[in-house]
Amino acid sequence: MWIRKAERDRRKGVDSPVPTQFVSNEEFVPRPQNEAQRSVESLTAAMSEESAKRLGMSRRDYMRTSMGLATCFLASNRVHGEYWDVAPEEAFEPDATAEKFPKGEYFIVDVQAHFTNGFALNFRADPFLKGMGFKLTNDAESYGFRNFVKEFFFDSETEMIVISGVPGREQNKDAQGKQLEGRARGGGILPSWLMSRSKKEINELAGSRRALAQGNLAPNHYWDRATNSMDKAATLEQMERELKEYGIDSWKWYCHFDPGRSGGGFQLDDKNAYWFYEESKKRGMRLFSVHKGFAAQSRTLGHLCNPKDVERAALDHPDINFVIYHSALQHAPMEPEFKDPAKVDPVTGDMAWHNVLMDIKKRNPKMNNVYPEIGSFFSLLSLAHPGLAMHGIGKNVKHYGVDHVIWGTDCIWYGSPAWVIDAFKRFQISDEYCEKFGYKKLSKKDKAKIFGLNAARLYGIDVKEKRKALPADALSRLKTAYLDGGGQRENAAYGWVREGD
Repeated sequence: MWIRKAERDRRKGVDSPVPTQFVSNEEFVPRPQNEAQRSVESLTAAMSEESAKRLGMSRRDYMRTSMGLATCFLASNRVHGEYWDVAPEEAFEPDATAEKFPKGEYFIVDVQAHFTNGFALNFRADPFLKGMGFKLTNDAESYGFRNFVKEFFFDSETEMIVISGVPGREQNKDAQGKQLEGRARGGGILPSWLMSRSKKEINELAGSRRALAQGNLAPNHYWDRATNSMDKAATLEQMERELKEYGIDSWKWYCHFDPGRSGGGFQLDDKNAYWFYEESKKRGMRLFSVHKGFAAQSRTLGHLCNPKDVERAALDHPDINFVIYHSALQHAPMEPEFKDPAKVDPVTGDMAWHNVLMDIKKRNPKMNNVYPEIGSFFSLLSLAHPGLAMHGIGKNVKHYGVDHVIWGTDCIWYGSPAWVIDAFKRFQISDEYCEKFGYKKLSKKDKAKIFGLNAARLYGIDVKEKRKALPADALSRLKTAYLDGGGQRENAAYGWVREGD
C-alpha cells in the first residue's frame, strides 16, 4: 500500500525539511529506505530533539528554522562523510547561517516547476499496481496551484519559475466541430492552456513577471492514422495557439510519450522534429526543453529518453537552444537498475546516459547550444550518493561549462524547493575529486550562474532590472507579511512511499 510521504512522516514523528527517503511522483514505484537514509533520519531526529530542548523550542518549530535545516546536513555528514558546508554552531545560532548564506544572495530561476491543479495522476490506475492489490485513492490537494505558489514563492528563495509541462494533447474541437476553450480542451494534468493561465495569474498577482510557462505541443501530438503521418494542419493550428494566444516561453518535449496515439514516440533528429523546428523558428521560438533520462517512465518507449539524438539535432540547428532535463540520467537512484555496475561506475562517476550527454560535448567542443538541467539530478544524487552528486555536477561543468548548467528542482514533487536550494549553497566538489578527475571548485559566481543567471539569459530576462523591481511587487510584500505573521514552511514531501517503510 502506498502512503503520502508527509503522512508517513507524521505517523513516525519525522519532521525533516530534507527528505529522508525517495518519494515517487507516481511515475515509478517508490523504493524502501536504505540503511544510510534510515541512519540520517534517526540521527536528525535525535540531534534536533536535543537542540530544540536546549533552546526551549518544540522540535516542530525548530525544524522549520535554518537551524533545523543545518541539523539535517550535519546528520548527513556524520553518515556519508564531510560533503556539506555546515558548521555545528548553525544548529544553535540562526545568525551563523544568515551571515554565511545571506538571503537574496542569488537570483534563482527554477525551470522545472510542476503542479497538478486538482488533476489526479494516472499512475495509481496502472494495471501493474492493481494486480498487486493496491487500492489507491487520489489526493491532489498538496499538488494544487495554491500550495504550489506558497511552496515556491513564500517558503523558498525562488524568484522566478518556469511552469514546466508534462505530456498531454489538447483537443481543438468537439464532435460538432466547435472550437474548445479552457478546461474543455483537456490535455492531461498540466496542459499548455493551464500553464499559460497560471502564469498570467501569478504575474497579475505579483504585478511583475515572476512566472514563465512552457508549451506541450510535440511532433506526435496530432496524427493522421489513415496515412500514418503527422497531421501538419492540426499541429500548426495548435502551434499558433500556443505561441500567440498562450504566450509560451519554450517548448517541453517528451520523446517517449505518445499522446496522439501515433504508435510510437519520436527523436530529436527525425524528420518530424526537423519540420517542427523550422515552423517554430518561423514564428520566433528557438528554445526547446527536452526530458531525457528517467527512462522507466515508459516500458515500451523508454529507449527514446537516451540523449544520443541530441547530437545531430543540435549540430544541424545551431540557432536552437536545447535544455536537456535531468541531465539525461537513465535511472533515478531509487531504481534497482541504478546500482547495476553497468549503469554506474563508482570509480569514475560515469552514470548511464549522463555519460552519453557528456560524450556528445567531448566530440563537439565548439557545440554551444546544449544545456544540461539538474532537476531530480542534483537533489536525488545528493540524498543517496553525495559523491556521485560531485561527479554529476563536476562533469556537467567540466564539459559543458558553468555557463551552460541550468537550475531546476522538479518540485513540488519533493515539497518546497527550499532544501534543494540550501543543499546547493552548501555543496562543493572536494579537493580529491578536483585533483583526480579534473573538476573545478564552484565559486559563488559559478553558483550564481547555475542558480539563475544562465536560465535568465536563455529566457531573455534582464536580471539587474528584475532585481530592482522585485522588492516592490505584490508577491514580495505578501511574503513579508506571511513571514512576519509567523508563516512557516511545511516540512512535507508530497510524493508517495510504501506504507511501513
